[in-house]
Amino acid sequence: MRKPIIGIMGPGSNATEPDLENAYQLGKLIAEQGWILLTGGRKAGVMDAASQGAKSANGLTLGILPGEDKTGISDAIDIAILTGIGSARNNINALTSDVVIACGMGSGTASEVALALKAGKQVILLNDSRESHQFFSSLSPDGVIIVQSAEEAISRVRDIIIASGLLN
Repeated sequence: MRKPIIGIMGPGSNATEPDLENAYQLGKLIAEQGWILLTGGRKAGVMDAASQGAKSANGLTLGILPGEDKTGISDAIDIAILTGIGSARNNINALTSDVVIACGMGSGTASEVALALKAGKQVILLNDSRESHQFFSSLSPDGVIIVQSAEEAISRVRDIIIASGLLN
């Protein structure tokens, strides 16, 4: 049985300190479960924090990068996929992830959440943005789960992947 791929999406340079703390914890908890972490792969914000967290627990990290070269890749990425397609790579992030966790919110994150919902993926929102909660919940009432902590997010991910048959 293949390992679940959990996507952590979030702001790069505009990530808040709570976003970074949550992302690090999410990455670590994903690794502890033996799952694969997928991020945007850059050495910035939520992407880097989640990848660093996963590496702290010896996890496997996958980065889907917008560019054509290795400039700006997080040191904590094991497998770097260079796409050369800019923000269009957000669709790859959404489609490749079995579950998407949005840690914080920005325009790129919002596009990834919308693409994941459009693809019928479950999305977990870990942020303080009531506006994003309302907006995304209105798009997919059954597809959005709002949580308050990294631990709660991982518990919900576990439920989702068990229900999908990826875990027993």
